[in-house]
Amino acid sequence: MLKSLSIKNYALIDSLNIGFSDDLNILTGETGAGKSILLGAIGLIIGQRADLSVLRDKSQKCSAEGVFEILNYGLQSFFTENELDYEDVTILRREITPAGKSRAFINDTPVNVKVLHDLGLKLIDIHSQHQNLDLNEKYYQLRIVDLVAGNENLLKSYNDVFRKYSQLQEVLNKTLLLSVQSKKDLDYFEFQFKQLDEAKLIENEQDNLEFQLEKLTHAEEIKSVFGQAYQIFAEDDRSVLAILKENMNNLGKLRPVLPEANPIFDRLESVYIEMKDISAETLVIADKTENDPEKIEKINQRLDLIYTLQQKHRVSTVYELLQIQADLSAKIDQVNSYEIEIERIQKEIHTQKDALKDLAEEMRKKRSSVSQLIENKVIEVLQNLGIPNAAFKLKFEKLVDFSMTGLDEVSFMFSANKSQDLQEIAKVASGGEMSRLMLAVKTLITDTKSLPTIIFDEIDTGVSGEVAVKMGIILGQMAKTVQVLNITHLPQIAAKGKHHYKVFKFDEADQTYTSIRKLSEQERVEEIAQMLSGENYSQTSVAAARELLQ
Repeated sequence: MLKSLSIKNYALIDSLNIGFSDDLNILTGETGAGKSILLGAIGLIIGQRADLSVLRDKSQKCSAEGVFEILNYGLQSFFTENELDYEDVTILRREITPAGKSRAFINDTPVNVKVLHDLGLKLIDIHSQHQNLDLNEKYYQLRIVDLVAGNENLLKSYNDVFRKYSQLQEVLNKTLLLSVQSKKDLDYFEFQFKQLDEAKLIENEQDNLEFQLEKLTHAEEIKSVFGQAYQIFAEDDRSVLAILKENMNNLGKLRPVLPEANPIFDRLESVYIEMKDISAETLVIADKTENDPEKIEKINQRLDLIYTLQQKHRVSTVYELLQIQADLSAKIDQVNSYEIEIERIQKEIHTQKDALKDLAEEMRKKRSSVSQLIENKVIEVLQNLGIPNAAFKLKFEKLVDFSMTGLDEVSFMFSANKSQDLQEIAKVASGGEMSRLMLAVKTLITDTKSLPTIIFDEIDTGVSGEVAVKMGIILGQMAKTVQVLNITHLPQIAAKGKHHYKVFKFDEADQTYTSIRKLSEQERVEEIAQMLSGENYSQTSVAAARELLQ
């Protein structure tokens, strides 16, 4: 429950600190006194949006802090999941700086606003006047059914699976698109790859072929040069080798008598041996060099193929062509792998779909099991609130595909009169009937004890007299299970509260302020008398106020 509320520099509030009790807390005040400002500050604490306009003094930060007693609401897991220190008495604080920056805290630990909002939803239900319209929404109606059915954990499990299922559907659609596009390109890829593959390219092949072609093109010249050299070196009558041999013989004869002839002989012998090797090599080169037009043609054809492929793919080396071939092979493999990936995703989707079906079916059973309870409770409350012929029924329809809430859609069907057929409440409920329907629905929430605190902002719109008295009684009954803060303009309802607070405006110098205070017993009598008869109330009104309070 909300134990206390502290607000600073918010709208017309300069500084305010007020404590609340359990049971039924009544808040009253003149129109424009600032009750909506108070609700706005509470909304700030539970993560609702805010901007710089809420700052009273634009040079100072605004802060709102709520102290909550949460011992019996099983919120430890929320604190664990969000890495927060759990306290039985927990403090939620929100600050808005003059620069417009929002800061949120739970037990003095900084958190993002979403975490604050998620915890706030588990602590307070604020029913504002416009929320009656929510009752027309099927999503809200189903949420009420789920609260009564205790589907919170099931819904969490279902939503986890649904998110994964939806993500897989998105991945599948993208993969199918890629597969279709790739299949359009597959023929082109395969044609390009086939050309390169059939070419049997070798990385250094081009350089080798160009060298061979150059050599074959000059074959006649090579053969002539090396043949002529061999002739001079070894074949002629006066060949180089013959002359060297002759001189070696002559020097050999002088070696015994002329020591200086020995080194010259040795050097000449080395030249002779080297020259003999050279002449042998020239003969080999001359013999094996042939003009081979057929081989030249083959090399030219091979190089033409390489040059054509290079020009086609706008590259200049065989290495680059081999890279393109490898890329094309990878693309072809990717196209083929899409089928495998699609099959894998489809299997995973099928698994998730089976899990969704099981969870949705379990939720449907629990929803159906509480439908009679909900119908009976709402009809009971409506009859107590002056609609004796009220009829109310839950109409379930099965959805074609999974939604965030399962496979069910629910409609609240309502009739206020015996002769009136049941129809969706949006079509037949008047403003006063809508207020009473909403109160009946809220009793379902409080019966589940799923929230510590519920705040009503003029739930009594459109009702008066005896119906207002009965509404006050119902609010009192609700307050036995949850803390109720009720803003009202009706004295019949105000009198049913256990604690009464007045929201008021006051002027100080040239400034107007809003504040709130708890009324004493006498002040309460005077406030209700004023609600009955206006500011200049009579003793009759005071007596009537005392009677209402008794």
